[in-house]
Amino acid sequence: NDALRPWVHCILLSPVQVANNMMDMDQDPRKRLCFADGRRKVDYVLVYHYRKRSSVRGSPSQHRLSIISNGSYPLGVEEKDQEGRKDEPAEVVVDVGPPDPADGEKIMIREEFEGNLKDAGLEIEHDKENKAHGHAFIRLHAPWQVLSREAEFLKIKVPTKKLREEKGLAATMNEVWRKLNQPFQPKVPHQENLGNSRMSHCYFWPFCRYNIKSKDTFFDNATRSRIVYEILRRTACTRTCQTMGITTLIANGVYDSAFPLHDVTEGKNDRQLLHDEWARYGAFYKYQPVDLIRKYFGEKIGLYFAWLGVYTQLLIPASVVGIIVFFYGWATVETNIPSQEMCDEDQNFTMCPLCDRACDYWHLSTACGTARASHLFDNPATVFFAIFMSLWAAMFLEHWKRRQISLNYSWDLTGMEEEEVHSHTYIVTLCYSLLTSVCLDSCEKNEIFKLTWRDRLPGYLINISSILFMFGVTCSAVFSVIIYRITISALMAMSSDPEVKSNVRVTVTATAVIINLVVILILDEIYGMVAAWLTELEIPKTETNFEERLILKAFLLKFMNAYAPIFYVAFFKGRFAGRPGDYVYVFNDYRMEECAPGGCLIELCIQLSIIMLGKQLIQNNVFEIGIPKLKKLCRTLKDKERAPKEIVEQPGRRQQWHLDYDLEPFDGLTPEYMEMIIQFGFVSLFVASFPLAPLFALLNNVIEIRLDAKKFVTELRRPDAIRAKDIGIWYNILSGLGKFSVIINAFVISFTSDFIPRLVYQYMYSETGTMHGFINHTLSYFNVSNFKPGTVPSISSLGKDITFCRYKDYREPPWSTEPYQFSKQYWSVLAARLGFVILFQNLVITMSMLVAWVIPDVPKNISEKLKKEKTLLVDVFLNEEKEKLQLIQSLFSRDLTQEQQEELNVSDQTSLPLHQTQPGPHPPTSSPAPRTRPRAASFSQFTRQMSMSPQSNITQHTAV
Repeated sequence: NDALRPWVHCILLSPVQVANNMMDMDQDPRKRLCFADGRRKVDYVLVYHYRKRSSVRGSPSQHRLSIISNGSYPLGVEEKDQEGRKDEPAEVVVDVGPPDPADGEKIMIREEFEGNLKDAGLEIEHDKENKAHGHAFIRLHAPWQVLSREAEFLKIKVPTKKLREEKGLAATMNEVWRKLNQPFQPKVPHQENLGNSRMSHCYFWPFCRYNIKSKDTFFDNATRSRIVYEILRRTACTRTCQTMGITTLIANGVYDSAFPLHDVTEGKNDRQLLHDEWARYGAFYKYQPVDLIRKYFGEKIGLYFAWLGVYTQLLIPASVVGIIVFFYGWATVETNIPSQEMCDEDQNFTMCPLCDRACDYWHLSTACGTARASHLFDNPATVFFAIFMSLWAAMFLEHWKRRQISLNYSWDLTGMEEEEVHSHTYIVTLCYSLLTSVCLDSCEKNEIFKLTWRDRLPGYLINISSILFMFGVTCSAVFSVIIYRITISALMAMSSDPEVKSNVRVTVTATAVIINLVVILILDEIYGMVAAWLTELEIPKTETNFEERLILKAFLLKFMNAYAPIFYVAFFKGRFAGRPGDYVYVFNDYRMEECAPGGCLIELCIQLSIIMLGKQLIQNNVFEIGIPKLKKLCRTLKDKERAPKEIVEQPGRRQQWHLDYDLEPFDGLTPEYMEMIIQFGFVSLFVASFPLAPLFALLNNVIEIRLDAKKFVTELRRPDAIRAKDIGIWYNILSGLGKFSVIINAFVISFTSDFIPRLVYQYMYSETGTMHGFINHTLSYFNVSNFKPGTVPSISSLGKDITFCRYKDYREPPWSTEPYQFSKQYWSVLAARLGFVILFQNLVITMSMLVAWVIPDVPKNISEKLKKEKTLLVDVFLNEEKEKLQLIQSLFSRDLTQEQQEELNVSDQTSLPLHQTQPGPHPPTSSPAPRTRPRAASFSQFTRQMSMSPQSNITQHTAV
């Protein structure tokens, strides 16, 4: 059996020599990024785990045995070292082969894969020292020939020529603005050069390997790692269906991980600059060095942080307007007539009991604090703020499009082709993971496997049913919290302590919101894993499709999870509770809950603020800081348990690949985007109920930017530099949320707040045209004799002479011909609410479209530069073609002169008559051998045809 055959590699290893080598390497930190020779850069690292070692240590006759699967020392060198130190204990490492067939298969796959990498031109270095934690590291280096070949194949563009800005008023204004912004600019050399020189942009042109002087530094580390990753991704292996790249090998356990190296922390390199000028909380007031982020991490991550910076900057005006609206409500609370009427004890509105039997009648003036707090967020300025935030969302999207186009121009992404990982690789990966026999048969035959609709139908059905089930789980969680609120309210109302009774609503609301927050955080993690599993069942054709479908599923589930409690409070609470004498009961015992006397808007504000702030604080402090550190600790402890205790790790500084492997793997930008998108929903959807939401979002994002920066620079492995020209499907989600927010805010203002009822009363029913009498207008009468048996308060402290109690609704009084039916005022208010929704939606959407039309997508300076570049490029092409044509003409004229001279010489020697020089067969002795002329330009290959006769050549030359 090939997989079980034992093979033996003997290694004589000197611990003293290894320690000295490590100490020598510590002298120069830059060598931690190079091969053992100190010259060749480590462009990529592959890691795999090998089995534990059993060892025996003693005299030269007692050798140490170890089971290893990685490389060996040159035998001759170690033998000489042993001969020089005969008195010291010897160490022999013997690879006796793995007894597990799966391990043997993995070893052979690695050997074949690494052999294919060598055939592709990569240089490989294996570990040579003993390992204490059971991990072997393979370093890859791409020489210049490979880099230049792949750069041309991938059409990597490099800067060729810099353009100077033209002088003028605009340039002067830009210079003044740069000087004013100088204190807020990061101290990055690239940024300083941009500020001090008038160089604004470079021509980018596909790489050409000729006339390159500084080959070692021409490509930066990010580009080198990207080139190596492309080779790793497309390298095939005959043992694994010919199509398995490094991603599939990692998924099947052949390798543990693969990653490029970070820069060392010593010295002034890009990583250190990012740490000092970006990944510090003390730099919160500075702009982000977006160009340096893009250079170090790639365009995809650079675009994320650029988008986050634009979003955070635009939150500043929204926060200012929100603060103004809040202080307007605070300043006018004393002059608000409805609040004064609710707080006026002389009005003596006796309200109906809030629960059956245990609750007593109560006076409306006891809810004075709720009414005053509600006015802080429910005032006329709220409508203006809702319209402003809808326009703000449109302006944010337009501003980001302009910023994105500017970055595409600066980073030369305008003509970039989408990088797609085609279906074959990924389908094979999923087939192996799902053990599909049909797919495995296709792989064994080296055929491209294609899935039909019958193969995908089960996955789609499971997706639909699972998503509906998750929606049901979310609704069940919300309903469970509703039951909790109802039961706790009833139990607290039965308490004999008056303080407990007076704080029922506050206590129940606060505890219920905290429970909602905990449930949301738990379901968020579960839904993230469920979304990934459901997307794998679909087996998308490309990695881009996989990412888009995963994002869409995760967003739908998390959106439903985060906003379901808020939707309930905003649009459902109190609307199905019934009326006194005809309440709606849950489980035949508990009444459905009602809104507070001041309306549900204040409760919506509490719900939104606690969920938003709690979600941000817990995710930032626990999930993004605590959990990665906990994972790192668990991984370290696990590695220590897997490592043999008798092996002692070699002294000296650890290599950079060891340090990077200890960092947390990079899992993509989906969690980062998702957190900000959910926050954008809090800011835009229900902003009419909580004007301070943009302010808290701004404070969170200021910390979030530096937190993410520190995580990327110091706590995560360096991700692959992936090119991207936009933020992908996230822009569509943002656009959809912006449009959806218009509808939500319209319904919040119309149905949740009292803005429309106040307008209707003031202009239709008020005798004085003021708000006096509004509270009495909104309260209906109920005859206490119409209570159902067993629902009347058992003990009443207000006396037994109560005939009527009041409740908030528009219904006919008991003395009417249609008692307790909806009154005309109800239908008037409902019509006004629906009319406001239609008017608000059309007005705001029209204004948003106008904003999008007024603001051009492409900045004016960028469009002008693009036009100039096109003109200059045309001139360059014409000059090149003119030079080529002159070169061709000079070569043809020289060839014509030489041929004419040869013909004259031949005619003189043979003395042939002129008519024999006509086309026709010639004797071999009188015809010179045709001479091959060099081709001077590419287009000359198809503008002329080669001929064997001199006369035809002369004719062709004349035509040219």
